[in-house]
Amino acid sequence: MTTETAAPPETHAFEADVSKLLHMMVHSVYSDRDVFLRELISNAADACEKLRYEGIATPALLGDDPHPRISLTLDPDQGRLTIEDNGIGMTAADMGETLGTIARSGTKAFMDRLAADAGKADSQLIGQFGVGFYSAFMVAREVEVFSRRAGTDAAACWRSDGLGTYTIAPVDLTEAPPRGTRVVLHLLDDAKSYAERFTVERIVKAQSGHVPVPITLLEKPDAEGNLVADGAALWLKPRSEISEEDYADFYRSVAGQYDKPAHTIHYRAEGRYEYSVLTFIPQSKPFDLFDPDRKGHIKLYVRRVFITDEAPVLPRYLRFVRGLVDSTDLPLNMSREMIQDSPVLAAIQKGVTGRLLGELQKLADSDGDAYLQIWENFGAVLKEGLYEDFERREALLGLARFKSTRSGDGWRSLKDYVADLRENQTAIYYATGNDLDRLSTSPQLEGFRARGIEVLLLPDQVDNFWTTVGVDHEGKPFKSVTQGGTDLTLIPLSDDTEAPVQADSDAVDGFLAFARNALAGAVSDVRVSERLTSSAVCLVAPESGMDRQLEKLLASAGQLPQAALPILEINPGHALIQKLAVVEDADELKADLAHLLLDQARIADGEQPSDARAFAERLDRLMRRAVD
Repeated sequence: MTTETAAPPETHAFEADVSKLLHMMVHSVYSDRDVFLRELISNAADACEKLRYEGIATPALLGDDPHPRISLTLDPDQGRLTIEDNGIGMTAADMGETLGTIARSGTKAFMDRLAADAGKADSQLIGQFGVGFYSAFMVAREVEVFSRRAGTDAAACWRSDGLGTYTIAPVDLTEAPPRGTRVVLHLLDDAKSYAERFTVERIVKAQSGHVPVPITLLEKPDAEGNLVADGAALWLKPRSEISEEDYADFYRSVAGQYDKPAHTIHYRAEGRYEYSVLTFIPQSKPFDLFDPDRKGHIKLYVRRVFITDEAPVLPRYLRFVRGLVDSTDLPLNMSREMIQDSPVLAAIQKGVTGRLLGELQKLADSDGDAYLQIWENFGAVLKEGLYEDFERREALLGLARFKSTRSGDGWRSLKDYVADLRENQTAIYYATGNDLDRLSTSPQLEGFRARGIEVLLLPDQVDNFWTTVGVDHEGKPFKSVTQGGTDLTLIPLSDDTEAPVQADSDAVDGFLAFARNALAGAVSDVRVSERLTSSAVCLVAPESGMDRQLEKLLASAGQLPQAALPILEINPGHALIQKLAVVEDADELKADLAHLLLDQARIADGEQPSDARAFAERLDRLMRRAVD
């Protein structure tokens, strides 16, 4: 046992803007105030689970009270509601760290979201931004937290009215639970119903009936408690005994979200290793979907004992999945670090990942609309697996959906794409960028449209990476429409496409030679294009060079010291090119025209002219000559 030195009460200020944040939470956003109770019960259950885990290595922490429990005590006469657990508890320092810091994901981001959604009953925001405890101020004028950490001889009290400050003070051991935490809510006048049995029992059964810790309700202080939730592990029950609403309630509890699951996967694996899996795909995007740390959200249990919520049960590209895995084969006495290196966990990882991808494929085959909702939310993350997970790449390609030059407002699968391959087409063509509208009007697509060749339009940043690692589908490699040659002449034009106008090849060749010389140092080559049908020029990357969009992305991140020189392609059938090819004026004018063509191609590619002043001067000279 350790003893803390008593200290006088201390008053602390919340971080900046917290009083405004809490005011917005209470008065502007949330109409369903019931969510506060789910949050406090979830916190209590987590504390019990943490103690159960630490008690494996240190049984003395459990003392003579080894069974976890949560109690809810009503005091309608005093307008109080108390939530108490016999979990791990907190020291005064723990209170300052966990209860004195609001919205660890960033107060500003949270407040921006609140302001944007003001007036909406969007209770998802609590779970998304980690401020669940503070939802208590929606119903309480004052919140007191009495706690005693397991294995210590000191207790402390955290107290706040949610208006900007809080105090932490040591208290006598008789004022705190023997172990764990007691949260006392002094209810607002319009929230006194939360001290009534009917209201509290209804909320618990509807929202927290499946937490893995028994919940007892006392109708008044010192009364005998009635069990309102038995703490049975939902994931160990047969699917036939669980309703969709049961799953939804458990999802909200385990995931900290307030939407409904878009898809639920529940099964028990038997064989060499036995484990139960209950996972959910959210209906909406979690706020931290693109967090650089990219941690997963799968809780790991061993024989119903919570071990950790940071075990890498799923690969990072499935980090949006919520839920748990309960193993009967992992040893309870292993450290979390040793568990992560366990061959048993490796087998579980492989099995759960494969099953989840298989279930997604089944959903895609049986209910395309439901699957597309998942893809629209999480497709950009799933595509990370195309880059990271070679073993499952083919399965992920089967799940992938794309916008394309043929999809309209819908989505296309690679199965759809391959079924519509044109005669002599040997590759799957794609274009990357950051704007779908601009991508769909890129001049580099013109030759492909003229031949009825579908081009995948890839606007996500991750698309710049997975397309570069040698991905193919059914023997067809992926090929960028802005890189290298195209061999489009082998594919016939569509029936409704007019043959290109034939140009004076000698004149065009002469202009190309002049342009190569004039643009030396700015481009690596100037050549006739197979891509263009209506535009005069476009830029492409060399065959052995990097795709232009990836090159731009790396350059903007400072990871590309020197970009490769692009190739300027010219449409010899374009009326402008035909006129330029026969210009016989001074070389100065022809040089201006060549540079203006290059800048025109840059602008069509979403770039700026490389030298804005020189561009303006050339344009000025050309306009003056036109009006002379």
